[in-house]
Amino acid sequence: MRLYRSPIRISTLTTPLSRSTSSCARRGSLHPVQRLYTPASYPTSSRYLATMVQVTQLKIAVLDDYQGISEPHFSKLDKSLFNVTTFKDTLLPYNHPETPEYAKDALVSRLEPFDILCTMRERTPFPKELIGRLPNLKLLLSTGLRNKGLDLPAFKDRGIPVAGTVDKATVNQTGTNSTTQHCVTLILSLARNIAADDLAVKSGLWQTDVAMGVTGKTFGVVGLGRLGVSTAKIMHVAFGMNVIAWSTNLTQEAADEKAKAEGLPVGTFKAVSREELFSTADVLSVHIVLSDRSRGLINADDLSKMKKSALFINTSRGPLVVEKDLLDVLKKGGIRGCALDVFNLEPLPADSEWRSTEWGRDGRSRVLLTPHMGYVEEGTLNAWYEQQADNIRRWQAGDALDNVLA
Repeated sequence: MRLYRSPIRISTLTTPLSRSTSSCARRGSLHPVQRLYTPASYPTSSRYLATMVQVTQLKIAVLDDYQGISEPHFSKLDKSLFNVTTFKDTLLPYNHPETPEYAKDALVSRLEPFDILCTMRERTPFPKELIGRLPNLKLLLSTGLRNKGLDLPAFKDRGIPVAGTVDKATVNQTGTNSTTQHCVTLILSLARNIAADDLAVKSGLWQTDVAMGVTGKTFGVVGLGRLGVSTAKIMHVAFGMNVIAWSTNLTQEAADEKAKAEGLPVGTFKAVSREELFSTADVLSVHIVLSDRSRGLINADDLSKMKKSALFINTSRGPLVVEKDLLDVLKKGGIRGCALDVFNLEPLPADSEWRSTEWGRDGRSRVLLTPHMGYVEEGTLNAWYEQQADNIRRWQAGDALDNVLA
């Protein structure tokens, strides 16, 4: 079969329609304009009907591609079939309590023209109300296999397929994942004043402060899941820290099983109470999944129990901590320092208190910030965008999507 797919050309099909053509027609990219009967020599079955069709381009939006990494992958799509627009910024989230109506309308105006939306993790959430305001949307492609920002039942109700990606760049590798690496980097950088010392030296100064050693000190983990375990193991084995852990349902038996699974002696991870965790940890790191139950889990009462010499680290999700409570503690110098890779609202607004350059001065705690970089690795992002482009081809051809979420 020969099919011209240009959006401006009209061609006559003189052979049976393929599954690919049928799937395009279902999605609105092929528009029948005339039905012709085949020559008498052909069987009269509808299978042999030739249809004159006009093909229009499907509009694709690649959202939140800050570094422009997607372009090489999406540029390989058939330009007669797809028109790709890339957005390198993120608009205010539709469902954030502080997002005004005009900002919601601006987000809808940006997204409404597109047939296919390609997202990056949770940078642009898709709640039910927003999905309902996107009449042209036919396919949503996310990255990763879990995205709390997507209302999957709402997509399913609309009949809009949703698919994710896997991290092909690291799936067969041993060692630690990128988030664990980033977390350990933040811990050591904060403890040893790396960012502050770098700025001081470049400003003409020399040895303006002292570092905090971690060997022999206590590493506290909120949540002893995959990432909590991998971080705790490194801090124990590589740096000689004693590990204590707490989560709502954590028992010592469960902690021992996790230690054994990592080849560590029973008792390496000590399950403690919430109060003991916050009051005795020298370095406290958050490693739990954000949910309705865990939102705002860590509050002023917890933070007030921490040692004045302690460090607080969060590479999980910003809303796990009551932001105002954490800011209040840091402004008063209640703890030695804080390192964050995640925030309540991302990207941080230009006027966010976190963007202050006064941290570490006049009695304030040290603050080390990174812009949610825990997963942002070149190999990972390229693998994700490659899979999104491949899934677009599969969907257009009528084939099953990979990594279906809804």
